[in-house]
Amino acid sequence: MRFSVYQISRRGGREKNEDRMGYCYTRDSGLFALADGMGGHPEGEVASQLSLQTLAAQFQQEARPTLKDPKRFLSEGILAGHHQLLRYAVERALLDTPRTTLVACLLQGREAWWAHCGDSRLYLVRDGRLIARTRDHSYSELQETLTGIVPLGDKVNRNVLFTCLGSPGKPVIDIVGPVTLQPGDRVMLCSDGLWGVIDDATITRELAAAPIGESVPELVELALRTAGDKSDNVTVIAVEWEASENDDEDTLAGIETAALGDDMFESTIQAGHGPGQEAADLLDDEEIERSIREINEAIRRTAQKRG
Repeated sequence: MRFSVYQISRRGGREKNEDRMGYCYTRDSGLFALADGMGGHPEGEVASQLSLQTLAAQFQQEARPTLKDPKRFLSEGILAGHHQLLRYAVERALLDTPRTTLVACLLQGREAWWAHCGDSRLYLVRDGRLIARTRDHSYSELQETLTGIVPLGDKVNRNVLFTCLGSPGKPVIDIVGPVTLQPGDRVMLCSDGLWGVIDDATITRELAAAPIGESVPELVELALRTAGDKSDNVTVIAVEWEASENDDEDTLAGIETAALGDDMFESTIQAGHGPGQEAADLLDDEEIERSIREINEAIRRTAQKRG
């Protein structure tokens, strides 16, 4: 596989950043994920981090070097993160459970699968056109989808999510795929801090306007400027799919996985310590930003060496 990846997380007008994102890959399979810890519930940063760690750990166990059943993996891996949050709350006798949204994308062969729970989104852009995006698990999106079929009462807050990880009931997990990718396809995962203030048409246009290393930070800055002092945290991880090693097209600066052995695994998702992990073990905002800079710099150095 060859792909370019860029990730960034900026704290808006919030006291702390409870968003988390990262990716991991083997020679023939890649997992990209983003979680947004939910306000109004305890330890949102724990919820987002623990859900990603659980999913990444399962990927490491099962991708040798590919996943036999990507849909099953996404369903079971996300649900496992949900159960870890419930266990975390019980072990600490919390009055409420930490909760988070999550969106994940799996690239394998020339195909993509994705899954989400909540309102963190995935966008697939091809040749400047929006090919697909996830539908939020919110009452507003439900109303739009079921207009005239299941009317919502005036008292319903349409921005409220009706499912998430860590909720009392079993979470709703929507899964899509396989979708065949084409060279140049761009997949972007983002928190609602981005799409909440920038419409889909603008996101599509800006994402396609320049290499993801330029377009993604521009989108993030646009979201922060538009929202102003009340900006939510804005977190994005974007991937540009490139030609396979047997194709003739030139590739962009990015990651080449062909040299990895069958059991080799690379990850930017911080290793966890299971459900007993202490909140103090989690990355703080400065460490997250520093880690992201180091990862992106390593990608650029690798590309320069190949050039």
